[in-house]
Amino acid sequence: MDFLSTLHAQLTDFRPLIASLTICATAVMAASAAIQAVRHDFDLFGAIALAVVTAVGGGTLRDLLIGRTPVFWMTDMTYLATAAPVGFAFFFIARQLRSGGGNRLRLLLYLDAIGLSLFTLVGASVALAADTHPIIAIILGCVTGVAGGVIRDVLCGIQPSILKEDFTATISLAGGAVYVLVRDLIDDRTSMAGVFTVMTIVRCAVVRMRERGT
Repeated sequence: MDFLSTLHAQLTDFRPLIASLTICATAVMAASAAIQAVRHDFDLFGAIALAVVTAVGGGTLRDLLIGRTPVFWMTDMTYLATAAPVGFAFFFIARQLRSGGGNRLRLLLYLDAIGLSLFTLVGASVALAADTHPIIAIILGCVTGVAGGVIRDVLCGIQPSILKEDFTATISLAGGAVYVLVRDLIDDRTSMAGVFTVMTIVRCAVVRMRERGT
């Protein structure tokens, strides 16, 4: 019986999954920030700093709002150790992309789509684990998903995309709501995978429609 209880606890413990998703989201948002930095003529140090702030910004705000301190990147250096090298690498990758043709912006927006989906789901899951109300968890998922991009855009001196017609917050809130609703009906991994796929496809479709309209 003890063995079965232990096995059940291991199968239902999603902390490793959340940590893995957070690392992936951190890398994606750091990459998008480095590209934005190159688009706005930041130097290497500025690009790395922007990458780190963008990558941990949403999760930091979420942790502070739910009283989860020290915040996640202060207790596990993996996230800083991910964001800084990715920012370094994508600074040079972005510089190799031809400017003026929209290639940098296109790559940034598609990375944003992935980062939005990942961080929204991570944020909602962490909030639920902290025993917040489901509606609050949905809101905190959105905060986690969009705050990093808002910080990035503000530091670059441009209007955050969340205030424009890109439906960023709408997709995040809708995706978070679906995840919160279905996670108790099917296993957590399946619900995350399904909602992530749909959110990313929808966000990429919006980006594609925007490209065709310009």
